[in-house]
Amino acid sequence: MRRRSAIFIILTLALVGCSPSAPEATVDETTVPEALSDAPAGNTAVDSEPAAPEASPEVVAAEGATAPVLVFETVKGTIEIETYPDEAPKTVEHIVALVRRRFYNGLRVHRVVPDFVVQFGDPQTRNMTRRDTWGSGGSGTPIGVSEVNPIRKHRLGAVAVAHPGDPSRADSQIYISFGPQPELDPDFTVFGQVVSGIDVARDLAVTDVIRSVTVKP
Repeated sequence: MRRRSAIFIILTLALVGCSPSAPEATVDETTVPEALSDAPAGNTAVDSEPAAPEASPEVVAAEGATAPVLVFETVKGTIEIETYPDEAPKTVEHIVALVRRRFYNGLRVHRVVPDFVVQFGDPQTRNMTRRDTWGSGGSGTPIGVSEVNPIRKHRLGAVAVAHPGDPSRADSQIYISFGPQPELDPDFTVFGQVVSGIDVARDLAVTDVIRSVTVKP
């Protein structure tokens, strides 16, 4: 009996240890969350039902949208992100201001978790010799407010800002979700949605360069 109990404990610890961590910022300058552990959701009734296929974000883009669209030119192709200034005005204003300053030009992707997120926005990624610090930097000016909104959830192509534990301290690091991440909804501000180029986002790898970012209209 004791042997069976010991085996059960070992298996449980192994499963917990394999759980991917959520995006997180690790220092005051705000990074995309790396320490958010995905909460195990296997005990819910919903998990026992087959998941319905999720529509591509490019299909569900709002028609006639006038919100700023961020155009990321990467080494793998172009990603267009529609923003939500009505739900996250300060966040959108902050990110758009960084784009207009060309803050993101030349940065590298510093985190990729397949089927979870791709993350970038740390200025330290311009320097390959500082790779051990990637994910801990930002612009130095946090957004200053939390704009977590229940209307905007983590779904395929959702774009959000990372932070070191307090949503108001989010800064320049952003991530793109590769699917529903309900465990992130209460703690991270979704400020945009990929409307073109989700396959490009999925193809990005660590050290891939973001050549330029522009705003339209």
